[in-house]
Amino acid sequence: MAALNTARRVVIKIGSALLVDRTSGALRQDWLLSLAQDVARLKEQGKDVILVSSGSIALGRGALGLPRTELPLEQSQAAAAVGQIRLARAYEEALAPHGITTAQVLVTLEDSENRRRYLNSRATLETLIGLGAVPIVNENDTIATDEIRYGDNDRLAAQVAVTVEADVLILLSDVDGFYSANPALDPQAKRFDRIETITPEIEAMAGDGVSGLSKGGMITKLLAAKMATAAGCAMAISEGSVMSPVAALEAGAPSTWFTAQGDPQVARKRWIAAMKTRGVITVDEGAAKALQNGNSLLPAGVRHVEGDFGRGDPLAILGPDGRKLGQGLSRYTAEEARAIQGHRSADIEGILGCAGRAALIHRDDMAL
Repeated sequence: MAALNTARRVVIKIGSALLVDRTSGALRQDWLLSLAQDVARLKEQGKDVILVSSGSIALGRGALGLPRTELPLEQSQAAAAVGQIRLARAYEEALAPHGITTAQVLVTLEDSENRRRYLNSRATLETLIGLGAVPIVNENDTIATDEIRYGDNDRLAAQVAVTVEADVLILLSDVDGFYSANPALDPQAKRFDRIETITPEIEAMAGDGVSGLSKGGMITKLLAAKMATAAGCAMAISEGSVMSPVAALEAGAPSTWFTAQGDPQVARKRWIAAMKTRGVITVDEGAAKALQNGNSLLPAGVRHVEGDFGRGDPLAILGPDGRKLGQGLSRYTAEEARAIQGHRSADIEGILGCAGRAALIHRDDMAL
């Protein structure tokens, strides 16, 4: 609860069972409007908000008259293609009255496993957030196959939270927290208010989902919690079917909070520092001082480039005396870096023939 009050950036995951009526297959319009009020209030508090939403297949299934049983891949992809339009339009219409611009971001598992695509996704999300938009992220079920799927939006939401360095991840679910056993089957099941550490005993308590519409069970939520909390992001599992579910969570509704293990920015820096470098950048004295003051590394301060690396690869950063200052993720390939070294950022387009990024290594992608 305290984590939500002080959060700078919040990711909210919405499951299919919350958005889509189980019987009719229609969108729960009133509920979505109440969620939009939650988002608007968080925005008014100065928080960045990213939504990770299921629902495209469930909406498309109803529109195409497909059965609620397990669909073959081709029908799932077709349902997603139809439902994704409806889902995006529903969010746009719900948030527009609050003056909020929405953006649709479709991803697959490959977008996080491939470093270059991961950086592209991160840059896009950061730009949208910086412009005041609310990204609506969903798995690209229209093209995703089993081999390149997240498989559940709990895991996707955690990956998004890590990518944007969120402070809080809220999983709006069909249960009001993590239980010692499945509460639908065991009346003696106990809900945990807070979990500081995910132990093997906690993991053994997780069971399968029972909603019938969503694919994620409690196991996937624990995996999401492990991913998010390790990156410094607190996570809550809360009952989502009530009106204004985030407001209910803020008011103390039953839920389970997983404690963050440190600060998200610190965790990201630690991750970068632990990477095996693919190249070396040597900088001049002025650039070395600028880095120590928290600035990005600009091409003008680079004196030498070693190695064969691609965009997004980790590089060692050396000072003029050869001492290692730190390391960071390159925004250019080795060939591009050599071409622009020593030049002003304004000259990049003329050298490379296309508009480039001002920094060779951005301060957010650097661990000193």
